[in-house]
Amino acid sequence: MQEASSRAQFRVAGRRPLEGEIRPQGNKNEALPCLAACCLTDQPVILENVPEIEDVEVMAQILRRVGIEAEPGPDAGCWRIRAGAAPAAELPADLVSQLRGAVTLAGPLLARRGRVLLPRPGGDRIGRRRLDTHMTALQALGADIRQAPAGFELRTDGLKGSDILLEEASVTATENAVCAAAVAKGETILRNAASEPHVQGVCRMLNAMGARIEGIGTNVLRIQGVEALGGARHTVGPDYLEVGSFIALAAVTKGELLIRGVHFEDLRMIRSVFSRLGINTLNWGDDLFVPAGQALEIVSDWGGAIPKIDDAPWPGFPADLTSVALVTATQCRGPILIHEKLFESRLFFVDSLISMGARIILCDPHRAVVLGPDPLRGARLSSPDIRAGMALLIAALCADGESIIQNVIQIDRGFGRIDERLRTLGAQIERIQ
Repeated sequence: MQEASSRAQFRVAGRRPLEGEIRPQGNKNEALPCLAACCLTDQPVILENVPEIEDVEVMAQILRRVGIEAEPGPDAGCWRIRAGAAPAAELPADLVSQLRGAVTLAGPLLARRGRVLLPRPGGDRIGRRRLDTHMTALQALGADIRQAPAGFELRTDGLKGSDILLEEASVTATENAVCAAAVAKGETILRNAASEPHVQGVCRMLNAMGARIEGIGTNVLRIQGVEALGGARHTVGPDYLEVGSFIALAAVTKGELLIRGVHFEDLRMIRSVFSRLGINTLNWGDDLFVPAGQALEIVSDWGGAIPKIDDAPWPGFPADLTSVALVTATQCRGPILIHEKLFESRLFFVDSLISMGARIILCDPHRAVVLGPDPLRGARLSSPDIRAGMALLIAALCADGESIIQNVIQIDRGFGRIDERLRTLGAQIERIQ
């Protein structure tokens, strides 16, 4: 799958309204740590609504390489994972280098084996991505960590609960710490914990396996360690980042879209930000409706000041949607500042949008001023990472003429069969080699 995808391109003809119904895939950022957490038990775990994406396939390959059964079930999106008695402690560097999410295996394998050799994880090239918070949290639980040129070796004679203040509200560090603490001796209090919906999903899955985690959805988690965890069945929640991307797609292509089966509580800040861009969405039962004929006019701050969209830890606006918000703003009337605080290379893809006709001032690696609206024109583009790849696809779908998007493996890593799914909405998009 990956070899073919690495050579693939998208040929996209823009200026066609996307209309119809679509259902978001399972949350990638929940599925990967849930796959990792399955290492904590020798009993089978069934995961449902797992997205059909490249990153999940790479994680499954890593699990298999360390001796864990990881097989898709008879139904789409269903996986059966069984770690057995003794998964290997050394992770394969060639696969870990492709996947940032592989870092979530550190806590579960350390807890299960007492040792894990973690190569340096890869993933999106969007700036420095620290592992310090992971390491200090696991050290507080009793890990001895040695750094080597190839990565990190973690060992423990037995994990013990601790009162831990995380240096930052890191999603993956929270997940690593929770997994390790779930089977540590005694109580762990995890402060400044991340509370994103996918972190909540991992905690609920662990509780279904027999863990004792309190405070789910808050920034303080209390974990009472248990001797062993068992099997469970867990359903991955809908990907709110994909929902946000679909809202943008409908609005900028002037379409009308019904997004099925969303969790509205996950979308409150996302919908608030889109409303500042002049995009209105409606609740239809469990579904979200994006009407046609959106205003697409920036709402100024009180007093007429230029508004700002900036990311923040949950429940703030997700950093992974800043690229999509920026592209959307190019089609909205009025100026707006986009401030991406987390990664210093996330906004560098704006050069591609400028070549398509957008008026964007890149102030520094973290801030860009967008002056819209401007008609975009088709161009030859290359996807630099998952989220910017989706943003460029949105730009191509609302642009005049034809665009070629190269390196679409970056999009495939996070959005399963996106070309097929968008064609059902009327998009003219073709996958070519």
